[in-house]
Amino acid sequence: MSTAAASSRVRPFLADLIALTKPRVTSLVIATAAVGMGLAPGAISFTHAALMLTATVIVVGSANALNCWLERDTDGFMTRTAGRPLPAGRLDAGVALLFGLVLAAVSLPLLYAVNSTTGHLGLLALVSYVAVYTPMKFLSPHAMVVGAVPGALPPLMGWTAVTGGVGAGGLVLFGIVFLWQMPHVIGLSTYRRTEYMNAGIRVLPAVYGPRKAKWHACGWVLTLLPVSASLYWLELAGPVYLVVALLLSGVYALATLQGLWRRDLSADQWGRKVFFASLMYLPLLFTVLMLDMVG
Repeated sequence: MSTAAASSRVRPFLADLIALTKPRVTSLVIATAAVGMGLAPGAISFTHAALMLTATVIVVGSANALNCWLERDTDGFMTRTAGRPLPAGRLDAGVALLFGLVLAAVSLPLLYAVNSTTGHLGLLALVSYVAVYTPMKFLSPHAMVVGAVPGALPPLMGWTAVTGGVGAGGLVLFGIVFLWQMPHVIGLSTYRRTEYMNAGIRVLPAVYGPRKAKWHACGWVLTLLPVSASLYWLELAGPVYLVVALLLSGVYALATLQGLWRRDLSADQWGRKVFFASLMYLPLLFTVLMLDMVG
């Protein structure tokens, strides 16, 4: 086999392995973990910071790869996931499983090398996402609450990488990402609820109906507003951040609350509005927070 022919086979294979790690999700994780480190009181060496970020990326990649392996059959029922390497038949399931396990075996010792607290949180994130949240999705619509925990742990891990312990600031960062995920997931699962039902996933809008799902989303988004602002009251962020946090939270809340009174807005339209509002919220909030830190 020529070098060119071998390369033409290796590249798609590597691309499919990377796709298992869900790079877009991972990129957001890097940003939130970095903010956690930057906001934490104290200093961290470049080596330890690089180690923490690298290990976090790998453990998240492991969780996502193992999630793809577990959901390789049901992913084929959803437009959003049918093109992934396993349901599309581009990658062998055994290879995906081995890849996910190797990433876990590499990442966890690295996280424990940062410090034990960060290692414990990384282990919690991996186990809760793969062993609890993934199977629970097919049993209860409240799985989204469990799934939000590993999604919100990276900024707290960034905090503990510097401080060695869980502090108020780290918990607020965890709370922001945790609460942000709720309307985000409810919005997505509202306008894609038929696909989720076909896949056997018990999402809130499908089990209890869009109206009740809207009330849940409103409760979560209204809780997010004071939690996001509390970084200012903890003196971890300045007045510019406070203003932006209130504005962004207000826009996110307005998009969510509209579902309660706008009769001209279908459930699908509402779900899309909330989902896309959520996509803007967190990147903008954390960008302003990072600029506030260096300003």
